[in-house]
Amino acid sequence: MRTDDRPARPGRPRAVPDADPALSPRDQILDAAAALFVEHGVSATSTRAIAERVGIRQASLYYHFAGKDEMLAELLTTSVRPSLDLARDLDARVPDAVPAATALAALVRSDVDTLSRTPHNVGVLYLLPEVQGERYDGFRADRQALQDVYGRLGALAASPEVTASITADQLGAILIQLVETVIQLRRAGEVGAADREAIAATCLRVCGLGAAEVTGALRGMSEVPAAVEA
Repeated sequence: MRTDDRPARPGRPRAVPDADPALSPRDQILDAAAALFVEHGVSATSTRAIAERVGIRQASLYYHFAGKDEMLAELLTTSVRPSLDLARDLDARVPDAVPAATALAALVRSDVDTLSRTPHNVGVLYLLPEVQGERYDGFRADRQALQDVYGRLGALAASPEVTASITADQLGAILIQLVETVIQLRRAGEVGAADREAIAATCLRVCGLGAAEVTGALRGMSEVPAAVEA
C-alpha cells in the first residue's frame, strides 16, 4: 500500500478551484504548502493535507511536484533568488556606475521587499533541520552567494575604522542577518516603508557611515537605473 507521501504516477491534472484566480494551479499548491509548512512544520505536513487545502486530489498534486521536498526547495529558492540576481547586477556596476553605499541600500531595500512578499513568511523555515539536508544545497548556495555580495558592497562602502576591524565575510554575515529581521517583523504585523528604510539605514550605519552619508545613500536610490533597482 502506498504511503501518504510516496509519489504517485503523474496523471492528468484536475482543475484547481479558483480561490485566487491570479494564481496558477502550481502556485496555488505552493501557497498551500507554504501556509501548512509555516503553521505545522514540514515533517508534520502531508501531501494529502496540501492537496485538501487546495481542493484537488493528491494524485493531481503529484502532476506538479514530486513531493514536499520539491515544494519546499522552490519556496526557499524564490525567497532568495530575486535578491541574488539584483545583487550580482549591482556588484558588477560598483563603483563605476553606482556608489557602493547606494548599491548596498538598493540591495537591502529589494531584499526586504522580497522577504516581505514571500508566501506566508516562508523565511521562518530557514533554520528548520530539514533545510540543512543535501537536497537544499542549492538554496544554501544562493543565500551564501547573496551574503558574499553583501560583504563586498559593505566593505566598499564602509569607513576605514570598520574595514580595519572586521572582514568582508563577517560584515556580509551581519548585514544579511539584519535584513532577515524582516522575517520576525512580519510575525508582528505588516512590514511597511518605514521598516524598510530603518533596516537599510541600520545596515549603512553598521558600515560606519554617518548621518549625512546614510541620507545621501538613501536619496541616491532615485539615481539607480530602473533595470537595476527592479
